Amino acid sequence: MRTALIVVDVQNDFCEGGSLAVTGGAATAGAISEFIEDHHPDYHAIVATQDWHVDPGSHFSETPDYVDSWPVHCVADTDGAEPHAEFETDRIEAWFRKGEFEAAYSGFEGVLAPETSTPLGAFEEESADDDGFANTEESAEDEARDASADGQAQGLDDWLQERGIEAVDIVGIATDHCVRATAQDAVDARYETRVLADLTAAVSPQNLEPVLEALEDAGVEVVRD
Repeated sequence: MRTALIVVDVQNDFCEGGSLAVTGGAATAGAISEFIEDHHPDYHAIVATQDWHVDPGSHFSETPDYVDSWPVHCVADTDGAEPHAEFETDRIEAWFRKGEFEAAYSGFEGVLAPETSTPLGAFEEESADDDGFANTEESAEDEARDASADGQAQGLDDWLQERGIEAVDIVGIATDHCVRATAQDAVDARYETRVLADLTAAVSPQNLEPVLEALEDAGVEVVRD
């Protein structure tokens, strides 16, 4: 089965020292990097998402409720929106940015970012044959240009379908928000979906178990080591 790894929002503002820091974010970034280094041959594609806010309206608030509104975070083209230093991005084939002008939690709401503005992988020489893994011949920038020519930016679901992806593993930040939403949308899009819970970090770890149970009830396999 052709499987992709989706790395959700491992960004500076969601790690210690950021404006919306999640406890354990930096450690999760490092653990994801180690996992990718050890397991990248298991995947036919590896992609990442970014919160990328320009003016998301009521998603930002000076008095956030941490449910529907949040402190300013991951503003486009700022350091807070960049991948955390512990997240090694060399094997990321494409980035999907979400939330420019409204709240967007799921990676499936994101659109393909131009290659020139993202830290894409440096392992293109490992591009696979018909049954192999890793990068494809067409660059993310070329794909974005093609999508623009069609008048519509390419979304994550379309990108995965073009590569024959049937299953996804999901890791990243935060378990109880963007990871959860991405996993739910993956199931709804009929991907076999796993969340690798040990490679995620939660905003509210004390309330995490009900979130994971709800994902399981929705058809997500939650992998706990």
